[in-house]
Amino acid sequence: MPEAKTTTREPGAEGPLAGVRVVELAGIGPGPFAAMLLADLGADVVRVDRPGGPGLGIDPARDVTNRNKRSVVVDLKAPDGPARVLDLAERADVLIEGYRPGVAERLGVGPGDCHARNPALVFGRMTGWGQEGPLAQRAGHDIGYIALTGTLGMIGAPGQPPSAPANLLGDYAGGSLYLVVGILAALHHARASGTGQVVDAAIVDGTAHLSSMIHGMLAAGSWQDRRGANLLDGGCPFYGTYETADGRYMAVGALEPQFYAEFMRLLGIPDTAPARDDLARWPELREAVAARFKTRTRDEWTAVFADSDACTAPVLSLREAPHHPHLAARSTFADHDGLTQPAPAPRFSATPTAVRTGPALPGAGAESVTRDWGLPREPGTSPASLPNPAVHNPQ
Repeated sequence: MPEAKTTTREPGAEGPLAGVRVVELAGIGPGPFAAMLLADLGADVVRVDRPGGPGLGIDPARDVTNRNKRSVVVDLKAPDGPARVLDLAERADVLIEGYRPGVAERLGVGPGDCHARNPALVFGRMTGWGQEGPLAQRAGHDIGYIALTGTLGMIGAPGQPPSAPANLLGDYAGGSLYLVVGILAALHHARASGTGQVVDAAIVDGTAHLSSMIHGMLAAGSWQDRRGANLLDGGCPFYGTYETADGRYMAVGALEPQFYAEFMRLLGIPDTAPARDDLARWPELREAVAARFKTRTRDEWTAVFADSDACTAPVLSLREAPHHPHLAARSTFADHDGLTQPAPAPRFSATPTAVRTGPALPGAGAESVTRDWGLPREPGTSPASLPNPAVHNPQ
């Protein structure tokens, strides 16, 4: 078993996972985000970058998914590459990889190799299709994963193509968050039993699981299996978005009767309120609501609904959101070294979190990781021989 771990950390704002060591084998999308979430929670995350930079060519200095981490550069195809990763795995609590099934094994850093060195290791595997099944070896992206689970088909207007919700639903909700839940559960088990395990986090599994409530409603007959025909998918005229006079939008979620009554009063069409309970009048209600919203700008309507329980809010852009008074008061977004980014979430009363460091530049943590993790050094080599992150430019 690995020796007890000691980690040098900045004082304060360490988070509830302080002392947990994580190895992240560099990838794109949900794997790095999952590792960022663990890092935000205080884990000591070492990202193993490959020579040549990230696959998508994002400027490493602006890739916020690599914040709160340290980076080393290892060529897994070099003769000593697998051994260097296994040295890290031996001293770690968690390892995360996002290769296609079987690739980690072929590289010599699969679960068997790692558990031979560290039986308590939690080995997290992030894929779209999962470790087995007819599509396991196929390439894919978020939109394809959520398409097969039925969730993409729920999103969008009736009679129109389904709308892709960026890559938030599959990659990050169905993928990253489920991987983190699995890792934390397996880590709890490992600390109680001394036995690690493999966490197979497939985006198709997590995304399907997210739709559990909808499947229950479908079985109960209270959800129609088509877009724009249900209470929560835009089919309801008092749960959706409406264009304003300036071409922007307001979001309405006035489901409960008391909130609906407040919404209709402030909107200025209380006489139309009874249409709420008559599905045959929903098209009439939608037209009336849409016409009213078209009479004022988004900011004017925002002022109308301020300090009310009408459950109505402006639809903000990514650049607008950090300046909203509520989000600003809560510091929902943080500025670190001039880079605006979402702050760590959730919040903890006894072990607060923070953006401690900016994005880890490839190889910049080699010396400190070697020292803090007690890694062996090959004769005649030093961390200084690794690529200089100051001149790394994947573009």
